[in-house]
Amino acid sequence: MKALVTGANGFTGSYLTKHLLAKGYDVRVLVRKASNLETLKGLDVEYFYGDLGKDENVYGAAEGIDVVFHIAALFRAEDVPKSAFWDVNLEGTRKMLEEAKRAGVKRFVHCSTVGVQGEIDNPPATEDAPYKPGDYYQESKMDGEKYALEFFKRENLPGTVVRPVGIYGPGDDRFLKIFKFIHNGKFRMIGNGKVLYHLTFVEDLVAGIALAGEREEALGEIFTIGGEGYLTLGELVAKIATILKRDVPKTKIPVWPVWTAGLLCEIVCRPIGIAPPIYRRRVDFFIKDRAFDISKAKKLLGYQPKIALEDGLTRTASWYAEKGWL
Repeated sequence: MKALVTGANGFTGSYLTKHLLAKGYDVRVLVRKASNLETLKGLDVEYFYGDLGKDENVYGAAEGIDVVFHIAALFRAEDVPKSAFWDVNLEGTRKMLEEAKRAGVKRFVHCSTVGVQGEIDNPPATEDAPYKPGDYYQESKMDGEKYALEFFKRENLPGTVVRPVGIYGPGDDRFLKIFKFIHNGKFRMIGNGKVLYHLTFVEDLVAGIALAGEREEALGEIFTIGGEGYLTLGELVAKIATILKRDVPKTKIPVWPVWTAGLLCEIVCRPIGIAPPIYRRRVDFFIKDRAFDISKAKKLLGYQPKIALEDGLTRTASWYAEKGWL
């Protein structure tokens, strides 16, 4: 099997590329020429250069490819115009779908996000929970997902949508702040810490994504790919504190003063092109339930998370420490 991985130099994309190589795939990667390709260094892959966010085609990217894994996305950037999210997450998806159809690929796996469902009203959410995006990124990913599903049907392209949940692991710094603040004793819980949170170790995630490109049962379906179970944010903080051998933080801060400060920072900073020091989306982490049902992926894909939360958090903390970030 020959696979094309878009966004292969990113966190998820690089892990997926390595996973596919280990399974015996030939892999072509679609990356921007200006990208940092350190995560792909030394890998036996074929390079195709293109920018899904610009007005250029990607003709030839999928030539001779059996399955496309479309991972590339613009993720929660604060210093770009709103339109940039749709340029990559919708128009970039359209370009890849059209190229895949032209080249006659056998499968297309579109990587979306559980963020398209926004805050979960009745956790844990299944794939059938309604769309309820809460920011530009989530809105653009929703539009990209809807376009992919419609394209699969209209053009008779065998395809699948996967929605990752709370990705973490060595190589990614999105959770660094919470580890660092717990480590240095500066962490403060915003709210009561009782919201639900769901994490997925990156190695488990890419195994699930690969299965979505292999199993016949996946065709035409949406799958939530997450870790085994979820917990409250307070429980997560306590686990990280234990791993770091620090006292469990006890201080709590009311939500709305912080949320209001974030709003004011956004109003002042964004018109002059400065990233806000505080913004409302960060507060969402503390106040919105994020818990999901992964039984569909288990049943139809044979997906089974293998990395226990404590093990994954320990491996992530060790990587942060090796980098000198803790």
